[in-house]
Amino acid sequence: MSKKVLIITDGKKSIRSIALAISQSLSGYKIKIIPSKRFCTTMLLPVDTFFIGCERHSPKSFSYIEKMLSHINLASRKCGIFSVNEKAAQYLAKILNTCDAAVSPPFLAEKNDNETVIDNANLKKWLKNITEN
Repeated sequence: MSKKVLIITDGKKSIRSIALAISQSLSGYKIKIIPSKRFCTTMLLPVDTFFIGCERHSPKSFSYIEKMLSHINLASRKCGIFSVNEKAAQYLAKILNTCDAAVSPPFLAEKNDNETVIDNANLKKWLKNITEN
């Protein structure tokens, strides 16, 4: 039986590129990447681990996710936060605070002009910490 992973993004190019890098770095998992505006709560039910990322603090497309996370218990799930912005990562940690998921420290990539720079060695180390703990 393969483990299932859901990756929720704000749809921004930088965040999609990190989501793709996460997907490519995880082997043996069934992975689904979804933009936040297409997300529904039932998508979390079958997953073991989920990742959530946004480029900016409090994007409009995350309003449903914010509300949902304040009313759901995800204690059996592991969660990874990712972004290119420290304030956005802090925002994600805050909205995940009440759902009881095992939230890892955030993964931050660099955004230079229109390109996202991902340190693959750090990404793999971060993913290993989430998936193996």
